[in-house]
Amino acid sequence: MKDYSLFLIDLDGTIYRGKDTVESGVRFVHRLDKANKNYLFLTNNTTRTPQMVVDKLHGHGVDTDIAHIYTPSMATASYILEKSHKKKIGIYIIGQIGLWRELLKHPEFELNEKNPDYVIVGMDTDLTYHKVRVATYAIRHGATFIGTNADMNLPTGDELIPGNGSQCVMIAAASGQKPLYIGKPESIIVNMALAKVGYTKSESVLVGDNYDTDIKAGFNSQVDQLLVLTGVTKAKDIKGERQPTILVNNLDEFEL
Repeated sequence: MKDYSLFLIDLDGTIYRGKDTVESGVRFVHRLDKANKNYLFLTNNTTRTPQMVVDKLHGHGVDTDIAHIYTPSMATASYILEKSHKKKIGIYIIGQIGLWRELLKHPEFELNEKNPDYVIVGMDTDLTYHKVRVATYAIRHGATFIGTNADMNLPTGDELIPGNGSQCVMIAAASGQKPLYIGKPESIIVNMALAKVGYTKSESVLVGDNYDTDIKAGFNSQVDQLLVLTGVTKAKDIKGERQPTILVNNLDEFEL
């Protein structure tokens, strides 16, 4: 078994399932701590701030800090700041507190509904027709359209609710422009995360329960993958598909 130095760990389905704790996932993090292995929680969720993620993890028995959290909100900010050399970058935001706080803590960004440089769309449970209309107008007039992730649905209890990808599809249909996605399964968030902590792709492994997001993010970024069957994806779902580097029923099975 390869000796990895960095573990990029998904949250929902890997460490917890909604309000329920995935005990083997929690034990896995405790084992990483004991072995002095570095890890970064790599989530597609933009509705929470890093501190909110830390607080949620604490409720599931994982004590960590914001230095171990990486979100598409953070990756989006880093991506735009790398691409744009303007002193002030106009942005229009659709999203919730995690996205707003992350973007607006950077002095380079300023809110602009009239002619923003970027329209940034994250999960927004208070999405309105007005927000979609403003975003559509801006994109049609030259703003770059960014989606924080392409998740079409999100599991909530026994229900699958519309995700950010569904919002972005609507805005894409109205504006005639497809978004650039940042979160998993895109390579952008993985590359940004690795740059943040200073590890190479060959030293790292992506750990997650969702083949279509976590594992494909590994494929797309040439980072090894560890698929755990405690969440969305089951073994039967990937028969005939490209296989992950490692497949386990639960994270107790993975030896450090």
